[in-house]
Amino acid sequence: MINRTCRFTGFASLPGELAVSHLPAKLRKSFVEEFSLERLAELICGDDKNFAPIYRSSWYLTRFFESVGLSRFQHDGSTRKIWVLGCLRQCSNEELNQVILGLASPKAYKGNVEQIELALKSLNEVLNPEGFSVEINGVKPILNSIEPRLSRPLNSPSNGETFILEKPDFKLLGIESEYGDLLDSRWEEVEKCLQSRAYLASIILMGSLLEGILNWALMKFPEKAFRASASPKDNTGKPKSFRDWSLSQMIDVTCELGWLEIDIKRFSHSVREFRNLVHPYQQFKEGVFPDEDTCKISWQVVRASINDLEKHFVPLHKNGG
Repeated sequence: MINRTCRFTGFASLPGELAVSHLPAKLRKSFVEEFSLERLAELICGDDKNFAPIYRSSWYLTRFFESVGLSRFQHDGSTRKIWVLGCLRQCSNEELNQVILGLASPKAYKGNVEQIELALKSLNEVLNPEGFSVEINGVKPILNSIEPRLSRPLNSPSNGETFILEKPDFKLLGIESEYGDLLDSRWEEVEKCLQSRAYLASIILMGSLLEGILNWALMKFPEKAFRASASPKDNTGKPKSFRDWSLSQMIDVTCELGWLEIDIKRFSHSVREFRNLVHPYQQFKEGVFPDEDTCKISWQVVRASINDLEKHFVPLHKNGG
């Protein structure tokens, strides 16, 4: 088990001096995954004002890396995000630790409370699914090791009661009546499996429900889905028919279109992997046996995915779109 009490502190001053502790060996295996690196690159560049507190042009990108002790990175005038992502890929875990603490430091924002709060919110959105959280202790940023979780946790019963989430109204999304009834039926079957402690059946059904709702959303806007860079193509470069899309591709494209948040994308892929346990040999080979806790997390992920879709599709449906 990872020691969840370990804490990583930094930034005696900015720019320049940096106190960095070494990451425990057990955290080195997968500190930050690729799509989280992409989000960190976006946070550093600052093009999205709703996600990043500061916009950094070429010179300021170089200055940021210098401020966290990585002076070897000097912007060469190329596309900013691509260049920053390339720098992050070259970083060791200890150097990524420095970058994250630099993004969280109140001194980087000259004490601007709104900018500090946005930086922490965005960082935790990226890092919570990776098993880390950032907080401020006085004026020092601290990187904590945590159990991987959503950055927007949903309520769940803590008194031993059956774990049941409120059933969504699929028709509010604009889903056709018969298909909505089918999704309703699957939701109810998941609940029955959970109550019966049939955890493997529960999690396989969750994956099918997730696939069903994402497939509907993408088919609602085929042109947008086919134009997405993550959409699967055939040998001629043409988009594949939706019936040939994998759940993994559905998740990636839905996130690229802005209908799923990055933390939900990460956990949706975990639900997808559990769904593949429908194949007995796959389960035998991996030695995975879902339990109650696994099902609770996965169930929240499915509900959170629907919550994200509701933000986009409910207003659209009400406006006749």
